[in-house]
Amino acid sequence: MPGTCVVGLQWGDEAKGKLVDLLTPRFDIVVRYQGGANAGHTVVVGDQTYKLHHIPSGILNPQVMNVITPGVVLHPATVLAELDMLAGRGVEVRQNLMLSDRAHVVFPWHLEEDRLLNESAVDGETIGTTLRGIGPCYRDKVGRTNAIRLGEIERPEFRAKVARIAASKQQLLAALSSNGRGGTLDPAAICDEYAGYARRLHPLVADTTSYLLDAVEAGRRLLFEGAQGALLDVDHGTFPFVTSSNSSGVGVSAGSGVPGKWIEKVIGVIKCYSTRVGGGPFPTEQDNATGQQIRDRGREYGTTTGRPRRCGWFDAVAVRYTARLSGVDTLAVMMLDVLSELPEVRICVAYEIDGQRTQRFPSQVEELRRAQPVYETVPGWREDVRGARRMSDLPAAARKYLDRISQLVERPVEVVSVGPDRGATIFVEPAAA
Repeated sequence: MPGTCVVGLQWGDEAKGKLVDLLTPRFDIVVRYQGGANAGHTVVVGDQTYKLHHIPSGILNPQVMNVITPGVVLHPATVLAELDMLAGRGVEVRQNLMLSDRAHVVFPWHLEEDRLLNESAVDGETIGTTLRGIGPCYRDKVGRTNAIRLGEIERPEFRAKVARIAASKQQLLAALSSNGRGGTLDPAAICDEYAGYARRLHPLVADTTSYLLDAVEAGRRLLFEGAQGALLDVDHGTFPFVTSSNSSGVGVSAGSGVPGKWIEKVIGVIKCYSTRVGGGPFPTEQDNATGQQIRDRGREYGTTTGRPRRCGWFDAVAVRYTARLSGVDTLAVMMLDVLSELPEVRICVAYEIDGQRTQRFPSQVEELRRAQPVYETVPGWREDVRGARRMSDLPAAARKYLDRISQLVERPVEVVSVGPDRGATIFVEPAAA
């Protein structure tokens, strides 16, 4: 089985990092294929918690190669900070990490541009950027003229290119800033800073596209790790309140360079409730005591930003859409323990839009804003499920809830997470034929 993909089916933060870490020993290579340092994947091993933004979640397995591909925009300082953090905790990763020389690089002008643009809202709402320069870097990648890839930093023409881009960006930043000045860019200092990064990262930089193509042709097993979630996909999500890359399953091949024929299984990761960060429509949001209870029990604060997440009930309309979009085969339902204290649990099974009931996820954000959720209410379970290791250990009400999610999304449940640690996981046995 050359390729399996783990992709989030909501607005990100579905606990994909835990699942990737769990699955990694079954594979030879873990691949991050899109996004940037705006990802926030948390891996808990015993009493140790690792928060990763750039480095793939398989990094704690020394026998497995971890690859960052051309679809990722790279912030070298963040990569090095994570390498230093891991080394300081006894995790040496220099032999099992590879960075694409084609990956585009985030520069100081991207960070400043992100900050200035974030001061403008879309229809009175912020998009929810992490201010890591991700969107501006992708914008330059598509525009080509002002883009720099990782493999270019050590080339002779790098300094001249930075000087040219910095002069252009200085004018842009001045136009964007309220005082007409913007941040000051020092091309020489930027070149020295990034040349230092390049020297440290040099042993890790390679042509990852050729490496991965050789790997799949040799029958090696690849695990693709998605970042953000499918509802944030720049083409198929709740635009414009989305990320800057294809964060659904359709982005795997474009970001990694591995053709779709090598991807044989897609696991869709979902929370058993819904969360979202930043602006944009959220039909099942609970801006009330229930939402706060979910936020507190689920520790729903951003790994990257620390911002409180908006919380609400599970939206089966949205997840069925993203499961189809991403070619999902099975579901991993995460954080079931968070709902344990609730007397009843609700599931959105349809929308009512302009007086019409529908199970179709709208393509236009204004239509989604008008969507009123149609709920089913099911009994809750007031039992602690964190010790469950088999489906039979779960309360009957929790099993019925999982069954109903599976029915509505039309995909079987393969994994159930009942706590943050590796061991707090149920792998569901497939039904007998």
